[in-house]
Amino acid sequence: MLEYNEHSSKRKYGWVNQWAKMTGERAKIDAKVNNTSIVYATKDGLVKEFPNGEIKPYTEEDLEK
Repeated sequence: MLEYNEHSSKRKYGWVNQWAKMTGERAKIDAKVNNTSIVYATKDGLVKEFPNGEIKPYTEEDLEK
């Protein structure tokens, strides 16, 4: 389990932020190795990131595929 440090949030479960960041980084690594894309939420909505670093908005057409 992750340890509490000075960069952790002051919340009771501040380690969750760091764990979530590490999980996202792992997803990007796995996507690159397997030549697949990942989808995640931003403040502007869902986006699809490709292994080459290209980021496109995730549209309704992508949901049908």
